[in-house]
Order: sequence, then C-alpha cells, then structure tokens
Amino acid sequence: MAHAAQIKIPATYMRGGTSKGVFFRLQDLPESAQVPGAARDALLLRVIGSPDPYDKQIDGMGGATSSTSKTVILAKSTRADHDVDYLFGQVSIDKPFVDWSGNCGNLSAAVGSFAISAGLVDAARVPRNGVAVVRVWQANIGKTIIAHVPITDGAVQETGDFELDGVTFSAAEVQLEFMDPAAEEEGGGGSMFPTGNLVDDLEVPGVGSFKATLINAGIPTIFINAEDLGYTGTELQGAINSDPKALAMFETVRAYGALRMGLIKHLDEAAQRQHTPKVAFVAKPADYVASSGKAIKAGDVDLLVRALSMGKLHHAMMGTAAVAIGTAAAISGTLVNLAAGGVERNAVRFGHPSGTLRVGAEATQVNGEWVVKKAIMSRSARVLMEGFVRVPGDSF
Repeated sequence: MAHAAQIKIPATYMRGGTSKGVFFRLQDLPESAQVPGAARDALLLRVIGSPDPYDKQIDGMGGATSSTSKTVILAKSTRADHDVDYLFGQVSIDKPFVDWSGNCGNLSAAVGSFAISAGLVDAARVPRNGVAVVRVWQANIGKTIIAHVPITDGAVQETGDFELDGVTFSAAEVQLEFMDPAAEEEGGGGSMFPTGNLVDDLEVPGVGSFKATLINAGIPTIFINAEDLGYTGTELQGAINSDPKALAMFETVRAYGALRMGLIKHLDEAAQRQHTPKVAFVAKPADYVASSGKAIKAGDVDLLVRALSMGKLHHAMMGTAAVAIGTAAAISGTLVNLAAGGVERNAVRFGHPSGTLRVGAEATQVNGEWVVKKAIMSRSARVLMEGFVRVPGDSF
C-alpha cells in the first residue's frame, strides 16, 4: 500500500507576548492553502496537531493551550500605507476547526519582527539602528496595528531588559498601537457598545442575571463583576480550570453574551466561534500571589481582571482583551471603569493571574458614540525556531 510522503513548508515558531505560534509567509504555503478554505484549515490543523482527543497536541506544534495553539499568515500588504497583511488563525485543540473571527494581540507583537526578517517590509523603512515602524493590516478584524520594533545593526533586536509578567525571561520591548480598536463585527452594528448601553442586564437561563459590559474593542468581550459570579478576582488558573461546572457556566454566559452582542444568531453557533467573544470578570484591587509566586499588592493595580480564552482561564491576559480592558476603563460607567474606581483615566494597570499589565487608551464621544483613537501597550517577541514544518502530503 502506497503512503503519501511528508512535505516541508518554510515556517518560524515565535513567541509573541504571552503566546506562541507558527508563522508563515503566504507565498510559502502550498498553492491550495494560499487562499481561505478547507485546504488551508486542514493544513493548519495538521501543523498544530488537531483535533486531538487526548488534549495534548503531541503530533504537532501546538502546546495544548489556547495560548499555544495559534497560527499566523503574513504577506506584503496590498493596502496603501501598510507594510504587511496579518491573518491570525486560532486552532481548536479538540475539534476540527480553525477560528478566524478575531485577532491575537499577543502574537501581534511578533508580526513586525517576523515581517522585517522575512523581507516583507521595504528595506528603506528599516533603520540601521533605532526603531522600525511597521504598519500592519490586521485582516481578521480590518484594523491597523502599528508595531515599533527595535533594530540593532540592521537586524531585529530580540534580547533586552523588558520584563513581561507571564513570560519567564526578559527581552526587547515592542510597543504596539492598536488604531481605532473598536471592532466593527458583522452583525454587531459597528458600535463599540453593540447594545447601545455601557452596562446591560444579561439574562443567562440556568445561571442567573448579571450586570455586564458588552464591548467591541480589540476583541469582543463580556465583562462581569467577579462577586456576581461568586469569585474574588484573585483566582489563578487552577481555581477555574479544575472546575468543570465553572467552565460550563462561563461557556453558557459566553454564548448568551455573543447572542446579545449580535455576533451569532443562534446559540448553537457559539460552539463554532470559540475565539470570540471573550468572557472576563473584574474586581476592585486586592492583595494576591501571582502564579509565579510574586506578591501583588492592592496598591500595585487599579483593578483585577481574569479572562477566559478557548474555554479556559488564561494564564495571563490576551493582548486583545487588554485593549478591551484599557478602552472600557477609559469610559466612565462601564464595569471595568467602576472596578478601577470610577474616575476618568487614560491608562490602567490591572492584575491578572501572572502579575500586572499596563495599557493606555483615550476615549471620546462623537455624535453620541464612544470612540477610541488608539490603545497602546508594550509586549516582547522572540524567534524560538525557524526552518520547516512537515506534514503528511495527503493531510490537506
């Protein structure tokens, strides 16, 4: 019996922020996978090692968490005033699908670095020494990201003294600007607050009724007060991820929130849209010990936030959710703003399971609609491995 040989595809394995993913240049993908569709999805699933009923992704590049089951496709941009087009695919661990509904804010930190090293940015735009400004078109959500990438001796500088909670080692700082981050989701009305309210009463049959801030900024996110769910906001991963009932409750809340936000038309559609929206719970500052053992004092932060990604509590904070946090914190009256003291602010430092993170955003009202020009935060990125990934030739 004949068996298909493996093929090899140029790829780079990178850390961006608190996530890891496999990066490809569009031109390096097999022809059938250079366009959206079943072949591309099947290829990426095989690269990552999904679907895996063992939840380990042993036979692929994935790390069996939402933070490490990610893929990125980059190409020279076809848009004016942009350098690179960036497409993000969140690969399900146990199901056969790739979710293209949102961005990854953490891996956004690696996009500029990869684009420069891969020759996707005009060499004239990269200084010999200094900072390269890479203009990224985020194709999943139709938004612009500006990455400020440090350059030394004509090459991307990856090492440095910048420390990011949730990442073990220091690296070079990459500042990201998420321009006009309010997501214009299909069916979401194109507004930052799809219901028109800063706070809604979210009815979740079988669970309860909660105050919620439903926001489209960075990524569609459902914010709920921690105490309304029986939590304190100081929880680490084990407290949530070891509790099947809690995970099922959060998924039910997420489904009804997605329906309320207009992101889905029927509840059963939520299962095919795992990446968005996110669910997060917020609380006022309190002392706690981060997963690293680092003591976080109430005075170190403006509020506490815990967020779920792909059905599990995130070990730190998704970059796109951080944009949503910064945006909501800047708008008086949201649950995020109220947890942070209810005062006007253009930056917020919040506590997450791995430590703290600062994100800035300035919000204004234009014709009765809230608008945020940009949200800013710093991350870091590093190449972990480069060369080729191999997959069986008949797998896509």
